[in-house]
Amino acid sequence: MTEPVLNVDDVTVVRSGNPILQGVSLTVRAGEHWALLGPNGAGKTTLLRMLGAFEHPTRGTVEVLGRRLGRVDMRALRAGIGHVDPRHVPSGDLTVREVVLTGATNTAALIPRRQPSPAELAEADRLIDLLGLSHRRDADWQILSQGQRGRTLIARALMPSPRLLLLDEPATGLDLAGREQLLERVDLLQRSHPELASVLVTHHLEELPPGTTHAMLLSNGRTVAAGPVESVLTTDHISACFDHPVRILRDEGRWSVRPAQSQPA
Repeated sequence: MTEPVLNVDDVTVVRSGNPILQGVSLTVRAGEHWALLGPNGAGKTTLLRMLGAFEHPTRGTVEVLGRRLGRVDMRALRAGIGHVDPRHVPSGDLTVREVVLTGATNTAALIPRRQPSPAELAEADRLIDLLGLSHRRDADWQILSQGQRGRTLIARALMPSPRLLLLDEPATGLDLAGREQLLERVDLLQRSHPELASVLVTHHLEELPPGTTHAMLLSNGRTVAAGPVESVLTTDHISACFDHPVRILRDEGRWSVRPAQSQPA
């Protein structure tokens, strides 16, 4: 077994006396692609912030890329993590290529007087192509569709060649075409980077890439189920997690939700 990329052990987070997470444990290894699902207020964002080295637990331990939170420079640790936040706003009038290049320095804008290296320029172009944006390489950020912005931010997050990619509801606000284009490229990304580990947060099973390997369900700050996706994304577990009876279907690697069948009178 390879060393975990992430190891969360019996973590509790308390804010103003209120428990946000309670006894949560999670282990993510290279090449695994986790989905983190649950209703609003389940604790998904808090857990993702710890995985991204932005927040400490109240109790328990969190190890990210082999380093324990509380014993490491959090800012330095974040340099090895690709964090895709759909709310990120680049600073200044930047093109797609320039936004992607800001990922090399993890800044909102290009650093004055710093010229990207030939290797950085080549990597930015490779990632732009991988995310299906070669035709928009020189387009201004302001005129991009929401889906194009989302894929640009994924390319930006990959610029430092991270071992871990965190995606915080990347399909938020996308129409059907934008969502499908995003998932197609995320699936291609997962297949073309076999050592990359990822965690994707969403409320909706329809937004999961077919390459999802594992899942964790959270409800009221507690783990409902966690493990290989086939054993977690089941009718019983999803119904319990969201406190609503549904049926879960999977076809050609994609999940969908249907109303629970009515019981006979």
